[in-house]
Amino acid sequence: MLLELTNPGKTCRLKEKMNKGLIRTLIGAAAASLVMGGCAGPQAADQVKFGVWASRQNLWEEAVFRWKKALEENPGSAAAHNNLAVAYERKGLFDQAIKEYELALKLDPKNETVKSNLEKCKESLAPAKAAAEAKKSDEKK
Repeated sequence: MLLELTNPGKTCRLKEKMNKGLIRTLIGAAAASLVMGGCAGPQAADQVKFGVWASRQNLWEEAVFRWKKALEENPGSAAAHNNLAVAYERKGLFDQAIKEYELALKLDPKNETVKSNLEKCKESLAPAKAAAEAKKSDEKK
């Protein structure tokens, strides 16, 4: 489950039903405004929110990019670490996902969503690990 920020401050508001072409246009326009000095730069909270939106559109590469950018700006964001872990899990990068969940949990030890996500990720890996162990022992025979 993704974590959304409840008080992200100044945020980008994007409609749920935008098509990919329009997204690219908006991203290009935002980049151009940054280059031209139109604003001081996106806040980490904006990046997290944009990443959540991208993930809901099944744009996982964009979501990963946004959450990594959020972490560059705010390495202490448990939400960004959790959400990056969710994306890694979706992409089958389970070791990286567990690492990010553990970082998020270290930053926010009482967060039940992060705890649950980490447990589910580890549980989903258990059969695969058991199969790998069985294969190794079969190869030794």
